[in-house]
Amino acid sequence: MTAVSWRDAVAAYIRAEALPVDKFGHQPRLYALACQIGEGMQYDDDVVFAAAWMHDLGVFLGHRPRDAAELARWNHVPYTIAKTRELLAGWGFPAAKLEGVAEAIRTHQVRDNPTQVEGILLRDADILEQLGAIGALRALVKIGRDTRYSTFSSVLPVLRHAVEHFPQQLRLIRAKALATERVAVLKALISAIESEAGEHLC
Repeated sequence: MTAVSWRDAVAAYIRAEALPVDKFGHQPRLYALACQIGEGMQYDDDVVFAAAWMHDLGVFLGHRPRDAAELARWNHVPYTIAKTRELLAGWGFPAAKLEGVAEAIRTHQVRDNPTQVEGILLRDADILEQLGAIGALRALVKIGRDTRYSTFSSVLPVLRHAVEHFPQQLRLIRAKALATERVAVLKALISAIESEAGEHLC
C-alpha cells in the first residue's frame, strides 16, 4: 500500500468501527489539533496521524467488554496498542514507525507523561478536546448512556474537573494558547447551567 492508501484504510476502518457513531469525529479533530499545535515543530506526521486515528479503538462498542464489571476494570490502551500494531502492519504502515505509534497511544491520557514529541502533541490535543464546546458535547452525550452518568448532575463534576485541572496539564505553548478560549467557553456553560437550574438540576 502507498502512504496515501494506508491512511485511507485507517480512516475507513475507524469510521466503520466507531460505535456509538458519535465517537467518530474525535479522531479527525484530534489529528487536526495535533497538527495545529505542532506547526513549525519537527515530528513524524505518519506517527501522529496513525496514533490520533487509532488511539481510542478499545473504547468502541464491539471492542470493549460488554459485561459491566469487566468494563469498569477495562484499560483500553493495551488492547488498542496490540490491535493497532496488527492492523497498521496489514495496511502497509512503515514497520519502523510502529513503536512510535504504540508509544504515543500509551502516553496520550492526561495522567501520562510522554517523552516523544508525537506523544506530547497527541496528549495536548486530547486534553484540548475535553475543553470548550466540544468537550461539553463529548461529556453530555454520555448522560443516560454511560452507566457512570445517569443524570445531568452526575456529569457536571466532569466538566468542572476538566476546566479546573486540565489546562495546567498542557505542555506546549501553542496548546496553552488554544486552551484559553475553550476554558472560557466551558466556564461560561457551567456557570449558565448552575444559574439556570439552581438546586433543581436532575
